[in-house]
Amino acid sequence: MTNFLQQAKDLFPYTQSLRRDFHKHPELGFREVRTGGIVAKELEALGIEVTKGVGKTGVVGLLEGARPGPTILLRFDMDALPITEETGAEYASTNPGVMHACGHDGHTAIGLTVAKMLHAHREELAGNVKFCFQPSEEGLNGEEMGGNLMMIRDGVLENPKVEKTLSLHIWNDRPLGWIHVAKGPVMAGAELFSIKLTGKGGHGAAPDTTIDPVVAAAHIVTALQTITSRNVPPLKSSVVSVTSVQSGTTFNVIPQTAELTGTIRNFDPDIRKMVLRRFEQIARGVAESMGCKVEIEIKQVTPPVINHDEVASNVLKSAQSLFPQTDIDTSPYLTMGAEDMGYMQEKVDGCYFFIGSANEEKNLDYNHHHPKFDFDEEALITGAALMATAAADILK
Repeated sequence: MTNFLQQAKDLFPYTQSLRRDFHKHPELGFREVRTGGIVAKELEALGIEVTKGVGKTGVVGLLEGARPGPTILLRFDMDALPITEETGAEYASTNPGVMHACGHDGHTAIGLTVAKMLHAHREELAGNVKFCFQPSEEGLNGEEMGGNLMMIRDGVLENPKVEKTLSLHIWNDRPLGWIHVAKGPVMAGAELFSIKLTGKGGHGAAPDTTIDPVVAAAHIVTALQTITSRNVPPLKSSVVSVTSVQSGTTFNVIPQTAELTGTIRNFDPDIRKMVLRRFEQIARGVAESMGCKVEIEIKQVTPPVINHDEVASNVLKSAQSLFPQTDIDTSPYLTMGAEDMGYMQEKVDGCYFFIGSANEEKNLDYNHHHPKFDFDEEALITGAALMATAAADILK
């Protein structure tokens, strides 16, 4: 079997250089013009067929193996976050207010390294590999849908038809050397919601002449917490979080309107249906009982990421053969963090795995989306080696 671990080590200067360049020049979702251009150039230099503009700024490379077989898709997200970087690294962001605070710069560098390795061994592959470099995983960024769903809409799963998917995430919640491959749900599905309340404004000294949307909003915030505590079975999981309350402009005026926004997270489709039903009942019921008109909007961001048993088993075998001294974590590691790869894995059997990247001794252990987020770049070797090995093993 090809030793992709040794090759990933040999290619580390290439991977690291790409990662630091992407980190220094971060781009928000659907604006990854520079990043996508570098990706396309690197793939084209290998002789891989490239399609640009898939999902607005996404890039797809198609590598054909020497023999017929299935097509697998390897997904790597490219976008950064609207955060001002505070790492002080020599490769820190030069784009004010934007930084790679989640590791997507590493994912993109891993993807190009995997492309280089698999291309060198294309004679050993029975089937095709689609390298999917996705825009806008972190949000909609003004569009009607996020990057994963937009690439699906633009046909990334067709021509040739994708039969399996693989994706990964560098994970700073766990130390370097940790690898997680599990069956079943691994990341939550997510909704965004807004509740707009309209009452009757008036003087703060005469509340009896008003219909106060602020009081209604306060009761709704409290009542929504009973969904998880009293409607969701204790052995199941759900989150309902109100994250903003906007109303009023001064101390002596009861405002006309108030707006609540937040997020709902679930793994189980049946739990999700129940939570959404109770959410509507509670928000509408409380608002109307206090005399307020109410508008409720709930938008799905992504379904949960659910790993297919067979594909996860294949990746686990690859990890065990590649890292025989490592105790691969197969526990149901569930995070309420969301990931739009859930859309692809709704349609195609797939596996989403995690690579530990934190190093406390080097002060590289800040959480994702923190202004000081950075990771131990040795994780790039592990990620590239396992992704290449898992893909090659599927296409033996």
